[in-house]
Amino acid sequence: MQDRARDAQFKTALHGKNSTSKTGFVAAISKNADAQKAAVAEYFKHWDNKRPSTETEDDKKTRLDEYATLTKHYYNLVTDFYEYGWGTSFHFSRFYKGEGFRQSIARHEHYLALKMGLTAGMKVLDVGCGVGGPAQEICRFTDCNITGLNNNDYQVERANHYANNLGLADKLNFVKGDFMQMDFEPETFDAVYAIEATVHAPVLDGVYGEIYKVLKPGGTFGVYEWVMTDKYDESIPLHREVCYGIEIGDGIPKMYKTEVAEQALKNVGFEIVHQEDLAARNDDVPWYYPLSPEFKYCRSIGDLVTIFRTSWLGRQVTMKAVGLLEKLHLAPAGSQKVTEALEEAAVNLVLGAKVRLFTPMMLFIAKKPL
Repeated sequence: MQDRARDAQFKTALHGKNSTSKTGFVAAISKNADAQKAAVAEYFKHWDNKRPSTETEDDKKTRLDEYATLTKHYYNLVTDFYEYGWGTSFHFSRFYKGEGFRQSIARHEHYLALKMGLTAGMKVLDVGCGVGGPAQEICRFTDCNITGLNNNDYQVERANHYANNLGLADKLNFVKGDFMQMDFEPETFDAVYAIEATVHAPVLDGVYGEIYKVLKPGGTFGVYEWVMTDKYDESIPLHREVCYGIEIGDGIPKMYKTEVAEQALKNVGFEIVHQEDLAARNDDVPWYYPLSPEFKYCRSIGDLVTIFRTSWLGRQVTMKAVGLLEKLHLAPAGSQKVTEALEEAAVNLVLGAKVRLFTPMMLFIAKKPL
């Protein structure tokens, strides 16, 4: 069970009483040293001195059993780095030639809303809402009312802060909660969506079952799911190394294959009306280009700055800068370790994409029967 008072106290200890006064890189290096040390220890205990060749079944079980704490501390550690590099929408997207980074991110969110049939006045749940970037965009695109669910107090506070600043507080509300144990009454929402968030669930049947429960009959669930593709074979060392690198750098207790997600939706009662791996469309501009040094796709100075930060070169600069600040005691201990984990994730995300082992945008649109 969650200890919400303790979580709130830890958020204040880590980020300060006003955790919305700083953002991005400055916020990342301004965390309380003792609280940062505790968060680093709690997260990396699942990964330290382990690799796919040495991890045990008990190691895997512990990550699944402690998914909530693992995910919570992951986002305590990385949220500011995400905002620094990516903005307020923590997800990938497809790109068209000549399309800017922010435009692509927004279009990816619009496409999900369109496929789900979201319209004005609908009551919608965003599962794993991050700091609220997608909810802001989808709200403005459709004029629906969105509740965001998140297990990380820091992200909830930031999401509500951004919504208020944008004048959307009457349409958006972000609340603390565990998506494996939702507090909402059954049949509360007209629609539910999740954007690259339910991958943090220990068992997909569990989170999909909770979504099914709070969705009204006839309602729609739309999800961009992170999965390993049908080509993935855990018995092949390279495959498992790629998967493990994604898990350790992205706070994931266990990655599952596409077929597992599809079956989980059916197991809890959903009828799948559309499914497609959008990463398999062979776009001229690959979805992972922000993680690679392919600056030729940048369409503006803003794009260039963003892609530099997220590219291999930019990540190296960030790691070295954080490491130096840590040595000078200007950044809390463990900060460089966090950037190294993010780097391992980025390298394996790109490799996994290039050899078609991984997709971050397996789209499912599912209906709850009347």
